[in-house]
Formats: sequence, C-alpha cells, structure tokens
Amino acid sequence: MTERDIIGIFGTMNAGKSSLMNLITQQESSIVDASPGTTADTRVTLMELHGIGPVKLMDTAGYDESDILGEKKRKKVSSALKECDLVLLVIDPSSPGLPTGKVLLDESREEGKQVLVVYNLFNAEDAQKIERLKTQLPDLKTFPEITLSALASGSRPSLLAFLLVNYIPKNNPTQLLPFVAADEFYILNIPMDEETPPGRYLRPQAMAEEYITRHWGYPASYRMNLVKARNNDKSERARWEGFLGSFIKRPKAIITDSQAIDIMKTWTPADIGLTTFSIMMINYMSRGKLTNFAEAVRAVDSLEPGDSIVIAEACNHSRIKEDIGTVQIPNVIAQRFPGVKVIHLFGREWPEPEELKTIKLVIHCGGCMITPQRMATRLRDLEKLKIPITNYGIFLSYVQGKEVLEKVLQPWK
Repeated sequence: MTERDIIGIFGTMNAGKSSLMNLITQQESSIVDASPGTTADTRVTLMELHGIGPVKLMDTAGYDESDILGEKKRKKVSSALKECDLVLLVIDPSSPGLPTGKVLLDESREEGKQVLVVYNLFNAEDAQKIERLKTQLPDLKTFPEITLSALASGSRPSLLAFLLVNYIPKNNPTQLLPFVAADEFYILNIPMDEETPPGRYLRPQAMAEEYITRHWGYPASYRMNLVKARNNDKSERARWEGFLGSFIKRPKAIITDSQAIDIMKTWTPADIGLTTFSIMMINYMSRGKLTNFAEAVRAVDSLEPGDSIVIAEACNHSRIKEDIGTVQIPNVIAQRFPGVKVIHLFGREWPEPEELKTIKLVIHCGGCMITPQRMATRLRDLEKLKIPITNYGIFLSYVQGKEVLEKVLQPWK
C-alpha cells in the first residue's frame, strides 16, 4: 500500500470545494452543481502531485448544513479533518460563511493541522471583499493564501505552485524492521488457519518478506501447525527443530503471528530474536510509538469487574472459529480478568470521543488496513481522554509473562 499525504478540501456549501477538487485532478472527480448540499459524503481521489508525491485528496461536504442530515455530514467532515495532513479552506468572498470558517480554523488548530486558504472567486469583483473578511476574521491573516477561480482551468498551475511552496510534509515513514541486517536469515512464522485467504499472504507478512529482501536479508517462511503444537505433538516440535537445524547460518530473528506467542516463547532459542507481525505493524503505523503501546499494557493489571475495554480491529474480514480479536483475546480477558466487559470495534470507522469516555483500555490490532494518519487520529483522541492503548501482540506477550514481553520488544531496543 502506497503511503500518501492526505489533503482535505473544506468549507461551506457552494464555496467551490468540488470545483477545486476537479481543478487539481483535471477530471470530474466530484459532482459540481449550484444546488446546496450536492456533496453528501467525502469523495476521495488518489493521484500523484509533482513535487509532493502520492496524495489522497478528500472533497468534503459543506460544514454549514443545519438539518439532521447536515449534522451527520458535519461528523464526516470532522472525521476527515482529523485524518488529513493539509487543510485547504475554500472561501467564497461573496458568501457569509465566516462563522463556519472560524469553526474549521479552530478545529484545524486544535488538531495541529497545516492550513492553506483558497479564496475562490465566482466573479472578479469579489476579490475586493477579501480584505473585509480578514478584518472580520483576523485568523485568516495568519495562513498562506491564494486567490483564484476554481472553474478556470488556467488556475491550476498557480494552485499547484502554491501547494508546492507552502505545504510542509510531516510524514516521516518509520522503518518496518529497523533491526534487519544484510546477509542474515529471518524466519516468518505463519500458522495459516481457516481465515487465511487463498493465493496470498496477509499484508504484514508480505511487507515483512519484501522489506527483508529489499534490505539484502534472507526471509524464510514456516507454517506452524498450532493445533499440534498446543497438544504437545512431538512430531510438530521435531519438524520445527528440523527446520531450525537446516540453516547453515543461524537465523537472526523470528517474526511470528501473535497468536502463536504461547508456543514461540519456549520454542525460540535464547540466541535468536523474537517479535510479532502485530508489534511490527503497530510500530510502523504509529510512526515509531511502540514504547507507548508497551507501557500502556500495564493497565490490564488494574482492571476490575465491571470495567469496559475495547478490542479494535481495523479490517472487516470474515471471522470464523479461533479469530484472534473476537475469540482468542476475549477468552484471555474472561479467564484472567473475570467481569471485564469487552466491546468490539471493527473497520475504519471510529466513535466520537464522548462515546469512549468510560473505556479503561483499548487493545488495537496492528492497523495494517488504515492509514498512519487515521491511526494518529485515534491516538490523539485517546490521549485527550487519557485512555491507554496497547496492541494485540504486546497484550498476548504480556499475559504470557513480563519476560516474554521483554523478549519480543528486545529487537526494537
């Protein structure tokens, strides 16, 4: 999945947001019409902007609709604003939309977003009204600005130049496996089960294999039979020992599925490193905040009957049998922390902060199916509420013993 900077287009109804989207993409990415509320949901376009790179453009609904549907649209707009890296605030100087502009600027400031202001002219004489707007809303003076007509194709070069000069990317991708060294072997332990899709690896597995190969290492995949391993089947242990013994050069580390950590904690030799795909992904998707997730797992020790925790999984795969999020982790919670209520959140949607106030802990998957920006939004929401968030791999390692958690974190220093 290509890492993209996310640019959101915001403003009032009929300010020209969709026209600006189409101006950038040079195609009818969004429907343009004079009817208020034409954009009912956030429209997304993926493209490459020369000088910036791969971007995700989001054309949002007008923030000033007042009916029930408008309230739903505003929640969508706020969600998009939290996710984006750059806010393009589109203002029609002839429209009385300053209160809406102030709200959007305040939200952008609160979320730490970079803002660029686009004054969109439907009539050339409207340019004379811009200074009056700045007097009424002085905050507008603090942001870089451009004046153009989004309906004029000739405005595109100046708009792109404006973005290139003023946008300061903040995305600094984290190394997926920073401990990988050239000419070393790394084992990927992949215990395929009924949920494993045919014909391909899961994204974390494929990413790990590609990263190791790209960095001149040697990935070696192994399919463990978890059922046999947990039943102390000697043939499965012998198969594993035979696999390890087949290497002329000792493997440097093992990256395992988190659900196999109860086996791998004893089957991994002391001289070989151990971590999990889930830990790898949460460090990558959170831009290196692994320490925060590791520290937060201690919150499980203070859970009491009646407390509520969230198990958050960012994808919507078909869940069957021993699913890690809906079966395995809830079973551990029920056994170790009786009386604690488990709430599941699936997919890319995230509740409003007020809906999370009573939660004592969030246990999150690796986050491989959402963007780092969306992960950052979730982390900011939980930080404001002082709700600790940990991760599948960290949690499953911690409940096996603190020394196991130390083992899987050791490769990350």
